[in-house]
Amino acid sequence: MSYTDIPAGNAIPDDFFTVIEIPANHSPIKYEVDKPSGQIFVDRFLSTPMFYPANYGFIPNTLSDDGDPLDVLVICPYPVSPGVVIRSRPVGVMYMTDEAGADAKVIAVPHDKLSAMYSDVKECSDLPALLLAQIQHFFENYKTLEPGKWVKMGRWGSADEAREEIRKSVAAYSPQ
Repeated sequence: MSYTDIPAGNAIPDDFFTVIEIPANHSPIKYEVDKPSGQIFVDRFLSTPMFYPANYGFIPNTLSDDGDPLDVLVICPYPVSPGVVIRSRPVGVMYMTDEAGADAKVIAVPHDKLSAMYSDVKECSDLPALLLAQIQHFFENYKTLEPGKWVKMGRWGSADEAREEIRKSVAAYSPQ
């Protein structure tokens, strides 16, 4: 099965699907889904001994400014296996730039139908400050030992800004 067979979501931009590529708090391996085949490949072994602080993936059938599907970090209490699709809702966006250009990352939680644990979380500011600091620290440092790679953090954006990023990326996507 190809991930292009999965819609972007049920009610964009408030209810979307995230294909998980990298589980939270797991080994320092960057997995990436090969979109046409649906297979999960090892993109690289991180040079820094760090792990992703949240489940990391993308919204299928989207195209962000960096030429890839829109990135998402899904905050939940458990690591989610690579290749699994999780119904999500946005609570914010993290703006950053890396060696390839602008790179927005939607911050999301599981949709309330999956878990009531995050039903009171409407914005990133509703999440623990330490978790946000860990996410920022990870992205500021996970490429530091990789020659030619770098990250510059921008700012945190609101849930409304995340919804706009989702709308833009859905509109920009054109099936091949």
